[in-house]
Amino acid sequence: MATDPTAPAPFLEEPLPDYREYAPSDMCARARWFHEDIARRRSVRAFDSRPVPREVIERCLLAAGTAPSGANQQPWFFSVVTDPARKQRIRIAAEQEERDFYAAKAPPEWLEALAPLGTDPNKPFLEEAPVLIAIFAQKYGVKADGSRYSHYYVPESVGIATGFLIAALHHAGLATLTHTPSPMGFLNGICERPASEKPMILLVVGYPKAGCRVPVHGGLKKPLGAIAQWLEGDAPPL
Repeated sequence: MATDPTAPAPFLEEPLPDYREYAPSDMCARARWFHEDIARRRSVRAFDSRPVPREVIERCLLAAGTAPSGANQQPWFFSVVTDPARKQRIRIAAEQEERDFYAAKAPPEWLEALAPLGTDPNKPFLEEAPVLIAIFAQKYGVKADGSRYSHYYVPESVGIATGFLIAALHHAGLATLTHTPSPMGFLNGICERPASEKPMILLVVGYPKAGCRVPVHGGLKKPLGAIAQWLEGDAPPL
């Protein structure tokens, strides 16, 4: 029997399911393999129009749905767009926002940061790619009786789920692009989502076009010493 996630539930525990421990050498090998594999991922702006099997997208969405979230409320919704007419509407609306951004909204420092990526207001990939996934953050939930209940850590939770989704799609052999026109409230209407949901990311998904080229700048990642530190020994006194 399906459970109602909005119903108050007592604290219950169960044995940790499906955990697997590996020998240190295997752990290192697996960590190395995953790093090398995910490091191949690049944001793509030239997509082939070939369709993607629906099951692939659905399995990747299920993987995203396993992400941790505040109070396990899973405050995300993924709207998958494959209809050409809707994709065209999304492109028209997104390009209008992008024209405003590049012409007036963006400060010079932001435009300077974008220059090595070669981006501009034209977004043909929004029609060329076979799949667009509009990722919405749900500000609150709705119980069966219509009353609302709060969601917690919503941006953090949606961000983690989006990371899971991008990794799953890459693992399946697909290319992605995180597109974030601002504002993008137009997605609520086109995707038929309520005003209570905030569009966070428009994920473009598909196969890279033959001869696809990507900016060199996008492959330059910070070394470990610039993104992490080890704190060993006694902490300094407060």
